[in-house]
Amino acid sequence: MSFVRKSKKKVERRKTKKLPISKVNYLMDFAILLIFLLAMEPSATGIVIHEWLGLVFTIIIVVHLLLHWAWIIAISKRFFKKLAGQARLNFVLNIFLFIFITILIFTGIMDSKVILPFLGVRFESIFNWRFLHNFSANIILLILGLHIALHWKWIVLMTRRYATNLIPSHHSRSRKTKTKGDRA
Repeated sequence: MSFVRKSKKKVERRKTKKLPISKVNYLMDFAILLIFLLAMEPSATGIVIHEWLGLVFTIIIVVHLLLHWAWIIAISKRFFKKLAGQARLNFVLNIFLFIFITILIFTGIMDSKVILPFLGVRFESIFNWRFLHNFSANIILLILGLHIALHWKWIVLMTRRYATNLIPSHHSRSRKTKTKGDRA
């Protein structure tokens, strides 16, 4: 009876195989970048899609922060102590990303023309939130460029590791052996 239980546990473990954290990070970072770039041009997507992309972006950012919370705490504690220069620069870039993404999200909520009115929420304001919203989006784009440059080796490594598995190569195809009936 114990053999049967052990076998079942092994089968259950195989079924609940987790994604490697590096793959989760890679996919999440890719989704954040893609959604941000799509939302950067509301005249191309339309305001409805722009706002829904903004909502999805906000949710993914919150999940991203929660997944990296231990790193944030660890680096925060060591920031003024011994810390590698690249880790310090990465942390500073992330602080600026956090500040400007927070401004972007807040101003997006304050200037909402679709989602919040649909939910019955309206903000009447004389302040032009759109200028601050656009300004923060442009600053984020600049910081993202620096962030990507800082992590370029990791991006290339993860792309080779995960994206190349999605694309079948001509080397991996099984070669068909000719038989008598095959034509040349």
